[in-house]
Amino acid sequence: MSLLSSCTGYPRFLNFPFDPGGRSLNSPNSELSPQVNAPYIVFVSDRNGSQDVYLFDARRRQLIDLPGLNTLDEIASHPAISEDGRYIVFAGSRQGRADIYLYDRETQQKRNLTENLPAEVRNPTISTDGSRIAFEVAKNGQWDILVCDRNGQLLNIPGNAR
Repeated sequence: MSLLSSCTGYPRFLNFPFDPGGRSLNSPNSELSPQVNAPYIVFVSDRNGSQDVYLFDARRRQLIDLPGLNTLDEIASHPAISEDGRYIVFAGSRQGRADIYLYDRETQQKRNLTENLPAEVRNPTISTDGSRIAFEVAKNGQWDILVCDRNGQLLNIPGNAR
């Protein structure tokens, strides 16, 4: 059973079938960090031999193809999705360095938002309209929260550590 809720009503239990071939929401592999923005469920799974981001459409009960998102040399974690399902943000780690990435489903483009930020980053989330991304950043051993726009430009929000 799965629990799916939204702002429009009470939580309800949904039962998605188990697919041993990995073509549905549930598989014999690890499914990690699910995030719901009805009708979408974005999560990380190792079902193809690497830790990748997957998107499931709960209405159609099928996985959605994400061309250009996942790569063999990257470990994905903590995905989040905008309300309309266009933007997916996640943490990706390559060669021991984590960055925050934004994937645009419409253009099928992935952008590294933190490549020039000399700090550790983790746990991204995205605003409902997809215009702002918040994530944790560690500078000098202290974790703070930064907010940037879709282009990776830090926003001037009181309390933002620069």
